[in-house]
Amino acid sequence: MRSGNLVFRPGLWPTLAAAFFFGLTLWLGNWQLSRADYKRGLQARYDRMQEEGAVQIGAATVAKEDLLYRPVAVRGEFLAGQEIFLDNRMYKTRAGYHVLEPFRIEGSAQHVLVNRGWVEVVNARRDVLPHVKPVAGVVSLRGIALDTRSRYLELKGAEPRGRLWQNLDFERYRRAFGKSLQPILIEQVSDTKDGLVRDWPRPDTGVGTHISYAIQWFGLAAAIAVLWLALNVKRENAAGDG
Repeated sequence: MRSGNLVFRPGLWPTLAAAFFFGLTLWLGNWQLSRADYKRGLQARYDRMQEEGAVQIGAATVAKEDLLYRPVAVRGEFLAGQEIFLDNRMYKTRAGYHVLEPFRIEGSAQHVLVNRGWVEVVNARRDVLPHVKPVAGVVSLRGIALDTRSRYLELKGAEPRGRLWQNLDFERYRRAFGKSLQPILIEQVSDTKDGLVRDWPRPDTGVGTHISYAIQWFGLAAAIAVLWLALNVKRENAAGDG
Protein backbone atom coordinates (compact mmCIF):
# COMPACT_ATOMS: atom_id res chain seq x y z
CA MET A 1 0.00 0.00 0.00
CA ARG A 2 1.48 3.34 -1.10
CA SER A 3 0.58 6.98 -0.46
CA GLY A 4 2.99 9.34 -2.16
CA ASN A 5 6.43 8.30 -1.05
CA LEU A 6 5.06 6.43 2.00
CA VAL A 7 4.73 2.67 1.72
CA PHE A 8 2.86 0.46 4.19
CA ARG A 9 4.58 -2.92 4.15
CA PRO A 10 3.92 -4.97 7.32
CA GLY A 11 6.11 -7.97 8.02
CA LEU A 12 4.55 -11.33 8.82
CA TRP A 13 6.10 -12.00 12.24
CA PRO A 14 5.75 -8.46 13.62
CA THR A 15 2.12 -8.51 12.48
CA LEU A 16 1.43 -11.84 14.16
CA ALA A 17 3.09 -10.65 17.38
CA ALA A 18 1.16 -7.38 17.30
CA ALA A 19 -2.12 -9.22 16.67
CA PHE A 20 -1.46 -11.55 19.60
CA PHE A 21 -0.67 -8.81 22.10
CA PHE A 22 -3.45 -6.59 20.78
CA GLY A 23 -5.97 -9.40 21.30
CA LEU A 24 -4.53 -10.24 24.71
CA THR A 25 -4.77 -6.67 26.01
CA LEU A 26 -8.32 -6.33 24.69
CA TRP A 27 -9.26 -9.58 26.46
CA LEU A 28 -7.68 -8.40 29.70
CA GLY A 29 -9.51 -5.08 29.48
CA ASN A 30 -12.84 -6.83 28.94
CA TRP A 31 -12.09 -9.23 31.78
CA GLN A 32 -11.54 -6.30 34.14
CA LEU A 33 -14.86 -4.82 33.01
CA SER A 34 -16.58 -8.14 33.70
CA ARG A 35 -15.08 -8.19 37.18
CA ALA A 36 -16.41 -4.69 37.78
CA ASP A 37 -19.87 -5.81 36.64
CA TYR A 38 -19.65 -8.82 38.97
CA LYS A 39 -18.82 -6.54 41.91
CA ARG A 40 -21.74 -4.27 41.01
CA GLY A 41 -24.00 -7.31 40.98
CA LEU A 42 -22.79 -8.29 44.45
CA GLN A 43 -23.46 -4.78 45.67
CA ALA A 44 -26.97 -4.78 44.21
CA ARG A 45 -27.69 -8.09 45.95
CA TYR A 46 -26.18 -6.78 49.19
CA ASP A 47 -28.36 -3.65 49.12
CA ARG A 48 -31.45 -5.71 48.31
CA MET A 49 -30.75 -8.21 51.09
CA GLN A 50 -30.29 -5.44 53.67
CA GLU A 51 -33.94 -4.51 53.17
CA GLU A 52 -35.01 -8.01 54.21
CA GLY A 53 -35.53 -9.05 57.81
CA ALA A 54 -32.90 -11.13 59.56
CA VAL A 55 -33.15 -14.89 59.07
CA GLN A 56 -32.88 -16.92 62.25
CA ILE A 57 -30.26 -19.65 61.89
CA GLY A 58 -31.14 -22.84 63.71
CA ALA A 59 -30.35 -26.54 63.66
CA ALA A 60 -31.67 -27.14 60.12
CA THR A 61 -29.02 -26.89 57.42
CA VAL A 62 -29.48 -23.64 55.49
CA ALA A 63 -29.32 -23.09 51.73
CA LYS A 64 -26.23 -20.97 51.24
CA GLU A 65 -27.38 -19.45 47.94
CA ASP A 66 -30.57 -18.09 49.53
CA LEU A 67 -28.74 -16.35 52.36
CA LEU A 68 -25.76 -14.74 50.65
CA TYR A 69 -25.38 -11.17 52.04
CA ARG A 70 -28.61 -11.43 53.99
CA PRO A 71 -28.80 -10.34 57.66
CA VAL A 72 -28.96 -13.34 59.96
CA ALA A 73 -29.41 -13.94 63.67
CA VAL A 74 -28.31 -16.89 65.74
CA ARG A 75 -28.35 -17.76 69.43
CA GLY A 76 -25.84 -20.00 71.15
CA GLU A 77 -22.30 -19.91 72.46
CA PHE A 78 -18.77 -19.63 71.12
CA LEU A 79 -16.38 -22.55 71.48
CA ALA A 80 -13.51 -20.71 73.14
CA GLY A 81 -10.03 -21.91 72.28
CA GLN A 82 -11.02 -23.23 68.85
CA GLU A 83 -10.62 -19.98 66.92
CA ILE A 84 -8.33 -19.61 63.91
CA PHE A 85 -6.57 -16.47 62.71
CA LEU A 86 -6.62 -15.50 59.01
CA ASP A 87 -3.35 -13.76 58.25
CA ASN A 88 -2.59 -10.61 56.21
CA ARG A 89 -5.85 -8.77 56.84
CA MET A 90 -5.32 -5.04 56.70
CA TYR A 91 -7.30 -2.37 58.53
CA LYS A 92 -6.44 1.31 57.89
CA THR A 93 -2.88 0.37 56.75
CA ARG A 94 -2.32 -1.78 59.88
CA ALA A 95 -1.59 -5.50 59.60
CA GLY A 96 -3.68 -7.96 61.50
CA TYR A 97 -5.90 -11.01 61.49
CA HIS A 98 -9.53 -11.95 61.14
CA VAL A 99 -10.63 -14.10 64.07
CA LEU A 100 -12.87 -17.02 63.08
CA GLU A 101 -14.50 -19.08 65.82
CA PRO A 102 -17.11 -21.87 65.78
CA PHE A 103 -20.44 -21.09 67.42
CA ARG A 104 -22.72 -23.84 68.78
CA ILE A 105 -26.35 -23.13 68.00
CA GLU A 106 -28.52 -23.26 71.09
CA GLY A 107 -30.47 -26.47 71.62
CA SER A 108 -28.67 -28.44 68.92
CA ALA A 109 -25.45 -30.13 67.88
CA GLN A 110 -25.25 -27.79 64.88
CA HIS A 111 -22.54 -25.13 64.58
CA VAL A 112 -21.77 -22.14 62.41
CA LEU A 113 -18.44 -20.44 61.80
CA VAL A 114 -18.34 -16.75 62.79
CA ASN A 115 -15.88 -14.08 61.71
CA ARG A 116 -15.74 -12.20 64.99
CA GLY A 117 -13.67 -9.28 63.68
CA TRP A 118 -10.18 -7.89 63.16
CA VAL A 119 -7.30 -7.78 65.63
CA GLU A 120 -3.87 -6.21 65.16
CA VAL A 121 -0.61 -8.14 64.89
CA VAL A 122 1.38 -8.24 68.15
CA ASN A 123 4.60 -6.21 67.74
CA ALA A 124 4.81 -7.19 64.03
CA ARG A 125 5.46 -10.81 65.04
CA ARG A 126 3.78 -13.82 63.43
CA ASP A 127 5.07 -16.34 65.97
CA VAL A 128 2.95 -14.81 68.75
CA LEU A 129 -0.79 -14.67 68.17
CA PRO A 130 -2.75 -11.89 69.88
CA HIS A 131 -4.98 -12.58 72.86
CA VAL A 132 -8.65 -12.37 72.00
CA LYS A 133 -11.13 -11.83 74.80
CA PRO A 134 -13.48 -14.82 74.93
CA VAL A 135 -17.24 -14.36 74.87
CA ALA A 136 -18.66 -16.54 77.61
CA GLY A 137 -22.14 -17.98 77.90
CA VAL A 138 -25.14 -17.97 75.62
CA VAL A 139 -25.39 -14.88 73.42
CA SER A 140 -27.56 -13.65 70.56
CA LEU A 141 -25.52 -12.67 67.49
CA ARG A 142 -26.41 -10.65 64.42
CA GLY A 143 -24.39 -10.67 61.25
CA ILE A 144 -24.27 -11.04 57.49
CA ALA A 145 -24.21 -14.44 55.80
CA LEU A 146 -21.22 -14.85 53.48
CA ASP A 147 -19.91 -17.49 51.15
CA THR A 148 -17.31 -19.65 52.84
CA ARG A 149 -14.92 -19.34 49.90
CA SER A 150 -11.93 -17.17 50.66
CA ARG A 151 -11.61 -13.92 48.70
CA TYR A 152 -7.83 -13.59 49.05
CA LEU A 153 -4.84 -14.83 47.09
CA GLU A 154 -2.98 -17.80 48.47
CA LEU A 155 0.51 -18.98 47.68
CA LYS A 156 0.63 -22.46 46.22
CA GLY A 157 1.40 -25.03 48.87
CA ALA A 158 0.64 -22.67 51.77
CA GLU A 159 -0.45 -24.73 54.75
CA PRO A 160 -2.07 -23.67 58.04
CA ARG A 161 0.43 -23.36 60.87
CA GLY A 162 -1.54 -24.35 63.92
CA ARG A 163 -4.24 -21.72 64.43
CA LEU A 164 -2.66 -19.36 61.88
CA TRP A 165 -4.19 -19.76 58.41
CA GLN A 166 -3.44 -17.77 55.29
CA ASN A 167 -6.98 -18.29 54.00
CA LEU A 168 -10.13 -20.11 54.96
CA ASP A 169 -10.20 -23.53 53.34
CA PHE A 170 -13.68 -24.42 54.54
CA GLU A 171 -13.55 -28.11 53.69
CA ARG A 172 -10.21 -28.47 55.47
CA TYR A 173 -11.64 -26.63 58.45
CA ARG A 174 -14.78 -28.78 58.45
CA ARG A 175 -12.69 -31.97 58.51
CA ALA A 176 -10.48 -30.67 61.30
CA PHE A 177 -13.46 -29.41 63.32
CA GLY A 178 -15.20 -32.79 63.08
CA LYS A 179 -18.68 -31.55 63.99
CA SER A 180 -21.79 -30.50 62.09
CA LEU A 181 -21.25 -27.08 60.50
CA GLN A 182 -23.56 -24.78 58.54
CA PRO A 183 -22.32 -24.04 54.96
CA ILE A 184 -22.04 -20.28 55.57
CA LEU A 185 -19.71 -17.87 57.32
CA ILE A 186 -21.35 -15.24 59.53
CA GLU A 187 -19.67 -11.84 59.47
CA GLN A 188 -20.51 -10.61 62.96
CA VAL A 189 -21.93 -7.11 63.35
CA SER A 190 -23.31 -7.21 66.89
CA ASP A 191 -21.09 -5.91 69.69
CA THR A 192 -19.91 -8.55 72.15
CA LYS A 193 -17.57 -6.21 74.06
CA ASP A 194 -14.47 -8.10 72.99
CA GLY A 195 -12.41 -5.23 71.56
CA LEU A 196 -12.38 -6.61 68.01
CA VAL A 197 -12.88 -4.30 65.02
CA ARG A 198 -15.96 -5.01 62.90
CA ASP A 199 -15.71 -2.27 60.28
CA TRP A 200 -16.53 -4.50 57.32
CA PRO A 201 -16.03 -3.36 53.69
CA ARG A 202 -18.94 -3.41 51.29
CA PRO A 203 -18.86 -6.09 48.57
CA ASP A 204 -18.42 -3.50 45.79
CA THR A 205 -14.88 -2.78 47.00
CA GLY A 206 -12.58 -2.70 43.99
CA VAL A 207 -15.01 -1.63 41.24
CA GLY A 208 -13.03 1.55 40.62
CA THR A 209 -9.78 -0.42 40.54
CA HIS A 210 -11.15 -2.82 37.92
CA ILE A 211 -12.31 0.11 35.76
CA SER A 212 -8.89 1.75 36.08
CA TYR A 213 -7.13 -1.46 35.06
CA ALA A 214 -9.49 -1.88 32.10
CA ILE A 215 -8.66 1.62 30.86
CA GLN A 216 -4.95 0.84 31.14
CA TRP A 217 -5.30 -2.39 29.15
CA PHE A 218 -7.38 -0.71 26.43
CA GLY A 219 -4.82 2.11 26.30
CA LEU A 220 -2.04 -0.43 25.87
CA ALA A 221 -4.01 -2.10 23.05
CA ALA A 222 -4.32 1.25 21.29
CA ALA A 223 -0.59 1.89 21.76
CA ILE A 224 0.25 -1.50 20.22
CA ALA A 225 -1.92 -0.73 17.18
CA VAL A 226 -0.35 2.70 16.70
CA LEU A 227 3.17 1.32 17.14
CA TRP A 228 2.50 -1.46 14.64
CA LEU A 229 1.29 1.05 12.06
CA ALA A 230 4.19 3.42 12.67
CA LEU A 231 6.86 0.72 12.41
CA ASN A 232 5.47 -0.64 9.18
CA VAL A 233 5.21 2.63 7.26
CA LYS A 234 8.39 3.29 5.27
CA ARG A 235 9.41 6.40 3.40
CA GLU A 236 10.87 5.68 -0.03
CA ASN A 237 12.83 8.27 -1.96
CA ALA A 238 11.63 9.14 -5.45
CA ALA A 239 13.65 7.61 -8.27
CA GLY A 240 16.77 9.57 -8.94
CA ASP A 241 16.97 11.23 -5.49
CA GLY A 242 20.37 11.45 -3.97
